[in-house]
Amino acid sequence: MIKEQFTDLYLPYPGHGDRRVTVLVPEHGENELLPVIYMTDGQNLFDEKAAVWGCWHVPETIRAELERSGKTAVIVGIFNDSHLRDSELTPKSIGELICPEKLPDLTTPQGEIFDEFIVNTVMPAVESRFPVSRKRCDTAICGSSSGGLQAFFTALSHPDLFCASGALSPAFLLYSADDMRRWIYSKLGENMPYLYIYTGAGDELEMGIYESVEQTYDILMECYPFDRLNEVVLFEEKHHESAWEPVFGDFLHTFLERRGEF
Repeated sequence: MIKEQFTDLYLPYPGHGDRRVTVLVPEHGENELLPVIYMTDGQNLFDEKAAVWGCWHVPETIRAELERSGKTAVIVGIFNDSHLRDSELTPKSIGELICPEKLPDLTTPQGEIFDEFIVNTVMPAVESRFPVSRKRCDTAICGSSSGGLQAFFTALSHPDLFCASGALSPAFLLYSADDMRRWIYSKLGENMPYLYIYTGAGDELEMGIYESVEQTYDILMECYPFDRLNEVVLFEEKHHESAWEPVFGDFLHTFLERRGEF
């Protein structure tokens, strides 16, 4: 067996120099190609001491899943600029922003740049250096809050690349129902990714996200394949990493167990 390994890459991010990307390759067999999950907010995924708002403890979750099911995945954590995070992870093309005050660090939406960075820079670098499968059925994306919105956007924008998206507490509240409906309908195709959409409702921000998730899920129920949809609601949970950590574990397990279906 090859032991667990962490590697930091520094890749050119348009207009902002190099961006840190941490790649966790779990324990695996020699010559084994692993599924891969690309994740936003790399600064909060791996290390309690380095986490800005709270830690997801992803390494522990990966190890627990390997112990539980014998399955595992490479995790690619893309760091976000602490001052520009909300802007980096908010797409402009979905529609006009209706309540940007909900994200005080949001200036100019630049989610399309982040999307291109993942697809055109991060993915080729990871696929060329690490033991990851390049198959669509082995590739997922995940994030929370603005990162959940970005994971939703990127998966639907590239259904040929991603079989699943973990959109945890996604910031759908930034867009009107009409704009969201128009954008979703514009992305529909034959083979759409599995959408794991989670929300809590335990504080003011999360309640607003809950309402927007319900609104968006209703739109998806109009047009999206039912077997590719999963909504998880935990009403007592707040908008925080402590809520997203266990939910990510469930998304990870679902992706690894069911990815062949997607």
